[in-house]
Amino acid sequence: MPEGDTIFRAARTLNQALAGRTVTRFDSVFSHLTRVDDTSPVRGRRIERVDARGKHLLIWFSGDLVLRTHMRMHGSWHIYRPGERWQRPRADMRIVIATPEYEAVAFSVPVAELTTARDLERTAVVRDLGPDILADEFDTADVARRIEAMAAGQIAEALLDQFVVAGIGNIFKSESLFAARVDPFAPVAELSRADIERVVDAARRLMRASATQRTAPFSVYGRAGRPCRRCGTPISRRKQGEQARVTYWCAKCQGVSGADSSGPRSRVRGA
Repeated sequence: MPEGDTIFRAARTLNQALAGRTVTRFDSVFSHLTRVDDTSPVRGRRIERVDARGKHLLIWFSGDLVLRTHMRMHGSWHIYRPGERWQRPRADMRIVIATPEYEAVAFSVPVAELTTARDLERTAVVRDLGPDILADEFDTADVARRIEAMAAGQIAEALLDQFVVAGIGNIFKSESLFAARVDPFAPVAELSRADIERVVDAARRLMRASATQRTAPFSVYGRAGRPCRRCGTPISRRKQGEQARVTYWCAKCQGVSGADSSGPRSRVRGA
């Protein structure tokens, strides 16, 4: 599933191509979008901006109309010049927004709605989102308090809860816990406020770097069995939580003991 940094980059690219331009064509395979388009045509509206909120991408049109999309596992937005050949099969097309200069195509996007700004804020999946990890205005202490409220849960799972903090996905869950030297399986109740804030700050730093394409090789994600870049210990992996999301970690750097990562152990290694 694309994470907040990926959605941020997609929104920035779409905004650069589309903002201020007038829609000349709107097509969709979703009947619920075409029904709205029939009564409140998208064609002829000006695209005011494109931005991201957590993992939701929002396209704002003049006349109080907003297109919200969520990529889930396989969705993506592409930008093409008029007449340029698409890089994905036409069967994967879900939405087309054309202007005289560019054509934005959503491929395999499973979630989309056309709504108003007021109704968008009433939509539970948007209204109840936690603070966006990439937002300019971000309060680490507030997010730490939200995580502390999930005392019985494991810290890695808390980071994935979009109603606690929006935008963190499986990659930066593992990467931020490694950067902060925190055991991903530690119950939140066993971590100090400083530990939690260190994890949140690491997630924000890593994701902001990725969002601006100042990327570095992953430290643990996708590196199971390969040596830790810090200490040489083989990186471990295991499915975690009700959704069985894969977590990667370094047992030595993050103080995880036991092959099955269960039972009492040291929770945090010094920062």
